[in-house]
Amino acid sequence: MITLSIDAMGGDHGPKVVLPALLTVLSRRSDVRFLIYGREEVVRPILDAHPRLAAASRFTHCEVEVRMDDKPSQALRQGRGKSSMWRAIEAVKLGEAEACISAGNTGALMAMSKFCLRTMANIERPAIAAIWPTVRSESIVLDVGATIGADAHQLVDFSILGAAMARALFEIDRPTVGLLNVGIEDVKGQEDVKDAARLLREADLSSMKYHGFVEGNDIGAGTVDVVVTEGFTGNIALKTAEGTARQIGTYLREAMQRTVMAKIGYLFAKGAFERLRMKLNVGKSNGGVFLGLNGIVVKSHGGADAEGFAAAVDLAYDMVRNRLLDRIEADLDLFHARHLRSGALRAEDESEPETEE
Repeated sequence: MITLSIDAMGGDHGPKVVLPALLTVLSRRSDVRFLIYGREEVVRPILDAHPRLAAASRFTHCEVEVRMDDKPSQALRQGRGKSSMWRAIEAVKLGEAEACISAGNTGALMAMSKFCLRTMANIERPAIAAIWPTVRSESIVLDVGATIGADAHQLVDFSILGAAMARALFEIDRPTVGLLNVGIEDVKGQEDVKDAARLLREADLSSMKYHGFVEGNDIGAGTVDVVVTEGFTGNIALKTAEGTARQIGTYLREAMQRTVMAKIGYLFAKGAFERLRMKLNVGKSNGGVFLGLNGIVVKSHGGADAEGFAAAVDLAYDMVRNRLLDRIEADLDLFHARHLRSGALRAEDESEPETEE
């Protein structure tokens, strides 16, 4: 059995979306159980209306809920130990649940997760990883908002975290990893990005294949399995892609309704348009994974519907089932062992005295 803790009060819609989503997940996964945290007067009536979900869940009343506009420091100060968000995260820390899912305030969720779970050994800062639909299939992009600015070592950490997630989610033995840059040439880009590329080439890890630099157009093309960048750039790229998908959908709907012939043409091509709609559906790729913590936390989009929140729960389930944390720890240990060894060898070479011929 896999137990997942749920912040029922998070997001724009709260329990009226979260609980139907859990029922959807339960209908396709018989080995999942839920620990649900929220306000009893809101959650209990919905839970009682779905006996099957109630039987597979344990509900805990929480008086405090984190609002979407709360500052992270405020949410941490007021909600520590009491809010539905904190209690859901704490369940992972205590070993009562194997992953936490919330659609709540991203900054508050990250602050509470870092404070409660702490970062893994050798990880300075966590990252948020997103699943990105591509022409080829799907890719992982990180960081999409947790760390604004990142040095070379943090970018290497993100590469290791993303590659481990790709192995767990996509079942790829050696996923390809690319560093997002302004060009693919080695001389281009900021020094931190170029230094990270050097470290990845030197490490030559068996858990990933370093592809090199990739550009913005490579993300949607699916050039690599994992695209690595810092949170400022990654978040802008994510929001731009989501907005572009909605923009294309709006254009298509307007075009199909413009004339009688367009409406007739739509009837003949309805199947093709439905496939395109599913491809552009942001909700089907919903769920950002907080990587680098001593526990799995998945952030659902705040405005997600029941289908979207169910996708985030499915993602958490898959991360647990495929032992994401074990993979990350093994990959980090391997890299840091090799990095220390190569650093020691370079130090020995530099310390050897020059000999005259």
